[in-house]
Amino acid sequence: MHLVPQLTGLSTVIDRYDGLILDLWGVIHDGEKAYPGVPEALERLNGAGKVLCLLSNAPRRPDGVIRKLEGSMGIGRDRYAHVMTSGEATYEALRDRDDPWHASLGRRLFHIGPDRDTDVFDGLGYTVAATPEEADFVVNTGIVDFSETLEDYAPVLAACAARKLPMVCANPDLVVMVGDGMVVCAGSLAARYEELGGDVFHHGKPHAPVYERCLRLMGISDHRRILAVGDSLRTDVAGANAAGVDVALVTGGIHREELGGAWGEHPDPDLLAAAIEASGHVPTWAIPRLVW
Repeated sequence: MHLVPQLTGLSTVIDRYDGLILDLWGVIHDGEKAYPGVPEALERLNGAGKVLCLLSNAPRRPDGVIRKLEGSMGIGRDRYAHVMTSGEATYEALRDRDDPWHASLGRRLFHIGPDRDTDVFDGLGYTVAATPEEADFVVNTGIVDFSETLEDYAPVLAACAARKLPMVCANPDLVVMVGDGMVVCAGSLAARYEELGGDVFHHGKPHAPVYERCLRLMGISDHRRILAVGDSLRTDVAGANAAGVDVALVTGGIHREELGGAWGEHPDPDLLAAAIEASGHVPTWAIPRLVW
């Protein structure tokens, strides 16, 4: 069993690091508002000279993420140095088509997701098909309405599978915190599509390219001096482990119920150890929430 040290705040270990890769949903905000203490923590991290890079599995490009943070979240652009998203990775892959998988895609796409996510392919010269029958491939950015479930998408996924359309998944997350509840993400639709025999290419955490981009942006040569912070064992911790950087698991995010802790409180150590063991992904630290 992995007994991970539990921190009360980042200040106790921050001298070990020159930069941080910070998750958004479940760490910075809950999809509706910034968590208490986060603006202050960002201010203290900046004051300590740390390079902050936001890394999100948001299925949209960085400008949209920045606008949301500045708007409803009240987190200005001066609070962090860099932003990378799974949506940006998707956009670049659809733009460049410089690997065999993307190079083989046609030019007609069928979009599963809300209109706010179309910036992952806007301006790239693709034709947006009205139905799977008219498409060469699928771009999956997730559900349209937060009240929808995976079963609501069973018919369209079946139609895409019948056509054997390759799927580009712009957000590998299975679920995300919105307020106090969980909402299905594009990763759940992609997992169901793979069960139907579909071919899926995932962009975002935990896959290596987004971490490589963050490391280039941050310009910190000694990767041991970088700390990732995220709330998902499957994506944040797994991705950091593979990238060779330390990682703090925020236990008040998507694993909160599983770990038996109220928001902002330390979880049961045995439940945390069991969850880590089951996942196979080991955080360096655990912290209830992002706080200095």
